[in-house]
Amino acid sequence: MIETNLAQTVNVTNDSGSAYDTNVKYLLADKQILSRILKYTIDEFHEMDIEDILGCIGDDIEIGTRPVDAGLSNLGRVKGTVTEDNIPGEGIIYYDIRFTAYLKEKEMKILINIEAQKSTDSGKLGYHLENRIVFYLARMISAQKQTEFFHSDFDNLKKVRSIWICMDSEETEDSIEEIGFDRKTVFGNKRNSYHTDLMKGIIVNIRSGADSSSGKAVKKSQNVLIAMLEELVSRKDASEKKRILADEYGMTMTAELERRIQIMCNWSESIRERERMDAKIEARIEARIEARIEARIEALESMIRVNITKEQILSMGYTEAEYEKAERALYANA
Repeated sequence: MIETNLAQTVNVTNDSGSAYDTNVKYLLADKQILSRILKYTIDEFHEMDIEDILGCIGDDIEIGTRPVDAGLSNLGRVKGTVTEDNIPGEGIIYYDIRFTAYLKEKEMKILINIEAQKSTDSGKLGYHLENRIVFYLARMISAQKQTEFFHSDFDNLKKVRSIWICMDSEETEDSIEEIGFDRKTVFGNKRNSYHTDLMKGIIVNIRSGADSSSGKAVKKSQNVLIAMLEELVSRKDASEKKRILADEYGMTMTAELERRIQIMCNWSESIRERERMDAKIEARIEARIEARIEARIEALESMIRVNITKEQILSMGYTEAEYEKAERALYANA
């Protein structure tokens, strides 16, 4: 069962052309990873063994191909069917990962969306992430008409779960949050036994500084899922990452999972190398600027020594600050 993975459900781009964030999505979509995400985020799977959860995950895993917008997201349509959305002024938005989980004993079907989110900063995003999560949940509900239920048979609506792996939390902010309906009586004594939990958003906050190679001494998260995800997206080398995932989290290193880990580690190394090169270039620029500043101050000192007036020196393009610095240097060395 473990060998049946995302490689059998999607066409994978070649290694040289894979973007780092795209590869993160493919890693998250591996059934071994998905099974652990389900176990620690969705109530219905909490008490289940990983092997049993693996058997609940459908073979309809889609990565970056299922549109969110109206008229484009009906789960159950024939794959490959291309339809356009004509909402004026809106582009097509795609789910990162979309699949179905089946609980046969409970005769339950849950529609699941997983998003890999680099930033939760509303200043950078231009909106609050919570509102986007609500939009995704609403779309997953409305898209069920004519596929999961027909006419007014609303009791056939399937539960939807939108899970957001957010990667920019601070050292003490590793956490899991839930967004959902909260039914309460605001007047009177009416009691309703029917519990509405059709829609639920889950935010998994992993820490941007949890990578040991970043130089920060961040303690391992006490939450199993967060600790595993932080290892998965860390910048550790591939062999170390595979060892930890296998030994500490019981994962089987299939050819596809190993390949994805290696690709991501290669991209991490490429990013680190680019950062090192940028740092060297910046250091050289700073050194040149410092050398030019020192040369101007030395020239100023020479002019002051031969009694060139301050007015004459400033007329040559030197600043008051430069003049005062040169003057202080002369007095200090006198």
